[in-house]
Amino acid sequence: MERHGVDHEEISATFEKALSAGFIQATDYVEIWQTYLDYLRRRVDFKQDSSKELEELRATFARALEYLEQEVEERFHENGDPSCVVMQNWARIEARLCNNMQKARELWDSIMTKGNAKYANMWLEYYNLERAHGDTQHCRKALHRAVQCTSDYPEHVCDVLLTMERTEGTLEDWDMAVQKTETRLARVNEQRLKAAEKEASLAQQEEEKAEQRKKIRAEKRALKKTRGADKAGKRKVEDKEEDEWGGEEGQAKQPPKRRRVEDRVLPEADGEAGKQGKWAAGDVAPPAKQKEKAAVARRDLLKVAHDSSKDSVTVFVSNLPYSLEEPAARLKPLFEECGEVVEVRPVFSNRGDFRGYCYVEFPDEAAALQALRLDRTSVDGRPMFVSPCVDKSKHPDFKVFRYSTALEKHKLFISGLPFSCTKEELLDICKAHGTVKDLRLVTNRAGKPKGLAYVEYENESQASQAVMKMDGMTIRENTIKVAISNPPQRKVPEKPEAGKAPRGPMVPRQIYGARGKGRTQLALLPRALQRPSTTTPQAENGPAPRPAATAAPEAPKMSNADFAKLLLRK
Repeated sequence: MERHGVDHEEISATFEKALSAGFIQATDYVEIWQTYLDYLRRRVDFKQDSSKELEELRATFARALEYLEQEVEERFHENGDPSCVVMQNWARIEARLCNNMQKARELWDSIMTKGNAKYANMWLEYYNLERAHGDTQHCRKALHRAVQCTSDYPEHVCDVLLTMERTEGTLEDWDMAVQKTETRLARVNEQRLKAAEKEASLAQQEEEKAEQRKKIRAEKRALKKTRGADKAGKRKVEDKEEDEWGGEEGQAKQPPKRRRVEDRVLPEADGEAGKQGKWAAGDVAPPAKQKEKAAVARRDLLKVAHDSSKDSVTVFVSNLPYSLEEPAARLKPLFEECGEVVEVRPVFSNRGDFRGYCYVEFPDEAAALQALRLDRTSVDGRPMFVSPCVDKSKHPDFKVFRYSTALEKHKLFISGLPFSCTKEELLDICKAHGTVKDLRLVTNRAGKPKGLAYVEYENESQASQAVMKMDGMTIRENTIKVAISNPPQRKVPEKPEAGKAPRGPMVPRQIYGARGKGRTQLALLPRALQRPSTTTPQAENGPAPRPAATAAPEAPKMSNADFAKLLLRK
């Protein structure tokens, strides 16, 4: 806006709007304040001692510091400017452009009191400012304070002090600097030695604990082995006793094996005990046997293969509880709200147990599309997944995920929620910061909450205001985190292309043998009987070499008698 010559009032109004709109991070506030302060500095004519623009710049610096300390720290629990960059810029402007070194020293005192006195680079920055625009006395005071307060790199500060006194100080100043630096470095070395000893002792304690754990584990293993050996010895003794006292009498004392219910025949006993048995003929079978019979009946049913031609009018229902009894009867009334149901076909295992998914067929596609709205409906405490019926073998890249995986600036992602937090309770909290269009609690397959939620607002400004107000809020002793919804992209493993030949030239196996090319391969055919290859090698680049015009005549085949004549001639 400054480049295009926009009025100062309009730029200030735009800055106020941006400030009230809110940002996601505390550092964003520091950045926008710095940009606006740079713009105000460029408007000031520093040749004049005082002007309206200079007073506005100083007032804006004070307002920025107050805003960062109060508003930003209250929202984000941090200042956003721990190194006091805004205050450092103000001190530089006062020292270099306004020649007001007193104000610059006051600002640097405030910077050091905000927890920056232990850093050597902060003291050296102040020292360089004093060297450029101050005097030697204040430089010496700053370095003496730095020697006493610095904890990260005290050696560097001590070297700077000694260098300054060597070039500009008197003998008394040099002696005092040497004494202070030696005392400080001795104290620092002592503290570092104690810290190293403490770390060594902690490491030794950890090693001793690890050794103790190893000993305890070894003792437990030895104890288990001894117990196992004792049990094995007892079993051998019992077996020997049984062998000694075995025979017909011992076999008669053994309890008879259980017989199946189907093979059991009720005896005809005298009296009421025989007539009134526990499960006499004509009685109803026990509940366990009833379940077994139902499972056998389901197992013996004719298994109908899925008809892929009806996928457009069929939905696939999954994540159902395995303990669901009569799945077809339970699910049919639920899906009849979407239209007429032709068939509910649950899938059972070979043992007759329900496998947790089924197919629901409708007469037309409109009813099937309407049934997809029943996705995530609770059935016996579990969310039922309803998706289109698609053959994954024909469409391997088909995925059912109805939520966006890209950046949505009007939607919030909330984590750290207590598992007992309900949708209504979270909705009441979110309504206070804008109009909520949708709220979704994330659950696992069993329907139990995961402590996560997505909240959709009408626009981006409401979402950003909700982030600033709700991030870090405590709900039932749980501190929640709130951010703009921006799910990370999932890494999809690269699949090798089907039918693609492996890299590298293919070598025929008959050339090198079954194990490839070996180090030593000897030809077993005598050289006298070897014939030159008639195949012409193919050139790698350019046309293939032309064959010879006249081919040599082939040698006549020799019989065993010819071989004998050759040998006799020798």
